[in-house]
Amino acid sequence: MPSTTDTAPPGPAAPGAPAPPLPDDPAGLKVVPARHLARWIAAAAVIVLVAQFTHGLATNPVWEWGVFRDYVLSETIVQAVWVTLQLTAYATVLGFLLGTVLAFMRLSRSPVLQTVAWTYIWIFRSIPMIVQLVFWFNLSALYDRLGLGIPFGPVFWSVDSNSIIGTLGAAIIGLTLHQAAYAAEIVRGGVLAVDEGQLEAAAALGIPRLRQIRRIVLPQAMRAILPTAGNEIIGLLKGTSVVYVMSIGELFYQVQVIYGRNGRVIPLLLVATAWYVVLTSLLSVAQYYVERRYARGADRTPPPTPLRRARRTLRALRTAAARRHEPVVPFKPLGDIR
Repeated sequence: MPSTTDTAPPGPAAPGAPAPPLPDDPAGLKVVPARHLARWIAAAAVIVLVAQFTHGLATNPVWEWGVFRDYVLSETIVQAVWVTLQLTAYATVLGFLLGTVLAFMRLSRSPVLQTVAWTYIWIFRSIPMIVQLVFWFNLSALYDRLGLGIPFGPVFWSVDSNSIIGTLGAAIIGLTLHQAAYAAEIVRGGVLAVDEGQLEAAAALGIPRLRQIRRIVLPQAMRAILPTAGNEIIGLLKGTSVVYVMSIGELFYQVQVIYGRNGRVIPLLLVATAWYVVLTSLLSVAQYYVERRYARGADRTPPPTPLRRARRTLRALRTAAARRHEPVVPFKPLGDIR
């Protein structure tokens, strides 16, 4: 006989009562959120380090924030920033123009053009920028006069090299020739990223070669060129500091002159750092919007810009604040409406 202690099998559930979950039913399992303990520990450690660094900036007297405020917007520093911007602008425009020519020389089917372009890029990428600047600064020791005439023949017109190439001109030449070697590879990589079928279709339509490059190749290559080119321009902006060896009054040179007189090295270096950060940030913002413009063909619905997202957030906050002050209308059933 069965034991009286045995439990009876469960009968059918009462009508309307939910069925008990099965042992393997996911609905009966308890959901526990993931506990990212390591992530929280890392975040807390980073916050502590940032707080310590910020506290040191605010309390360490060696920073001398009063000296920083006196010099950061002084006339001498602002003029030096202007010279830095001039050097960057000239070297960027001329360097990328020459680099584009060199890039298409390397892509040419002429072995002479390919060899000359490759040799130029190899030489100017091998020599440090500071060596090139010193070389161009002492160009008059190698060529005391520059002239025009028949090759290997008489010279019809000549001029003293020091009178035509000054200190600033030598710096621009050195920066431009150095930048052109890197710009050539950037442009060449962007052109190679364009599908060859585009050129084949353009050639089948009878479009001239120059128009193919200007209207078809370069607009599509800009998407691949711009990120690297923007990074290169930012590097050039900071690289202009090496012209201090030529005693040109750019930002870093003027900072050196000032702290050489008053001995305030740390706050003056902080002045240069602040200006470089500001200029780099402005170039980064410009790069973002230029990349966004050239991405219109590939991304027809680009994400909103940070300014638009900020405006959208502000508009949502204003709408929520306005609704908070609206009177609450009590709910009335349909039968009570008269």
